[in-house]
Amino acid sequence: MLVSDFDFDLPPERIALRPVSPRDAARLLAVQGAALADRTFRDLPELLAPGDVLVVNDTRVIPAQLHGWRGAARIGVTLHKREGLKQWWAFVKNARRLKIDDVVAFGAGLEGRVAARGDDGAILWDFACDGPLEPALAAAGTMPLPPYIAGKRPTDAQDAQDYQTLHAEKDGAVAAPTAGLHFTPELWAALAARGIGRETLTLHVGAGTFLPVKAERVDEHRMHSEWGEIDAATAARLNAVRDRGNRLIPVGTTSLRLLESAARGGRIEAFSGDTDIFITPGYRFQAINGLVTNFHLPKSTLFMLVSALMGLDVMRAAYAHAIARDYRFYSYGDGSLLLPAR
Repeated sequence: MLVSDFDFDLPPERIALRPVSPRDAARLLAVQGAALADRTFRDLPELLAPGDVLVVNDTRVIPAQLHGWRGAARIGVTLHKREGLKQWWAFVKNARRLKIDDVVAFGAGLEGRVAARGDDGAILWDFACDGPLEPALAAAGTMPLPPYIAGKRPTDAQDAQDYQTLHAEKDGAVAAPTAGLHFTPELWAALAARGIGRETLTLHVGAGTFLPVKAERVDEHRMHSEWGEIDAATAARLNAVRDRGNRLIPVGTTSLRLLESAARGGRIEAFSGDTDIFITPGYRFQAINGLVTNFHLPKSTLFMLVSALMGLDVMRAAYAHAIARDYRFYSYGDGSLLLPAR
């Protein structure tokens, strides 16, 4: 397939620059088979069945956007994937001005040395600071808002709260699993009262999620790897849900990709390591029965993923419906419940 097969026109005013408040007041497009219904996230309990289980990602976004100086050159760094206690791969503006062993000062006592270059253009940084790296990043870094938001307004203190999910516990992501942003304690209480369960996994989302697909053919694109973990006890509980005939519905494409990475022969196994799974039409899902997700960019790997789940024609129709009815798109936007026909 061609990447252009996944293109569509999106008016720029449909891009949300702030989330709605309260979070569960966001709109929800329910796509069941080919049927479309305009709902809100507060309606989610009645759209699911007792015994169904939602699977959330507990990764926490770190202040992964850094700005420093190397001589007169200003260097912009977006952390991508952790390699060690004080080592990170990162995408870098003005990367051509840097050589191996160059040192960049990022402020707040944090310095980074260029340790290596990756084939994808990323740079491996050895960071130096007093004490653990995390407090130094918190002092020197800022929240790494997606470029389609950061290009339209500055990041501010409100984003430090808005760009974390209710489930965020484990530091390591440089982008939020944004479908989880819509969940509130009140919504979870209503889901529990309906008999809908919750399970948790971890996938540390990397900055590669924002990179455009530059290939012309889908099969020529290469995904960046991200680290994830599902422990054995969680895997056993997830398998039990499907064994009793109920549905596993990941909250977000990050949860979906890790579940599918951990699936073998229709069973979910314990998983700890990197995944670069790339899901496109023709993929046979092994672990999941639906998806809660936000609206994605044209020609993105995530729009390819939802098209694999529901069919490209269905998703084209769903997105056209959402655009015509003024749904809000992307990270701070509205969401959808995708339930393929059985």
